[in-house]
Amino acid sequence: MALVGGGAGFGVWYLGRDRAGSGTPSASAPAAGVTVSASKASTPAAPEAPGPTPPSASTEPPAGYRLAHDPVGYTLAVPEGWTRRQKQGEKATVVFYDSPSDGRQLQLFELAESTVTESLDLAENDPGYGYSRQPGYRALARRSGATWAELSYRYDDPDKGPRRVVDHRFRATDGTLYAIRASGPESLSDGLVRGPLTTALASFCPTGGSCA
Repeated sequence: MALVGGGAGFGVWYLGRDRAGSGTPSASAPAAGVTVSASKASTPAAPEAPGPTPPSASTEPPAGYRLAHDPVGYTLAVPEGWTRRQKQGEKATVVFYDSPSDGRQLQLFELAESTVTESLDLAENDPGYGYSRQPGYRALARRSGATWAELSYRYDDPDKGPRRVVDHRFRATDGTLYAIRASGPESLSDGLVRGPLTTALASFCPTGGSCA
């Protein structure tokens, strides 16, 4: 499934191309044996961060965040002031949380594939909609664990300019597979782009699920 918010319609995967406004460990801590690699020797991968333990949906969010009970079917912490919108993709509803000031964005959707690895590979490499076809695409780092897979990359958006993206796909506590994609201008630090993703993953809980 891919996403982009910019208008064209190749289904959910095309939406995921980060043109609409615009998984760090998943909601469960990554298993041992995490792999890290970089596509270019000159572009080191970000250091592995310890896996967050998902709190219950009632846990107080960190400073600067609010707890959003999203009608699509999950709860997560998002930055205060970010606005929500959604689009119906070919295979799933795509939810966006947009920063009003600096071009950052979170994108969320449920996966149709049977594994996170398969889903991420299709999102990157499918000849019809894979984001490796975007102008200026370059993979920056790849990480994975038993229940999650993540790809960081950059590309040149024709409207917004150079963009940095972290695409994280994971299995939630109820067994459902999701993607959360964080993106922002390439001029921003990795920490600023990745921060909302890390917090969203640590607080993500399917509606009615037990995440304590």
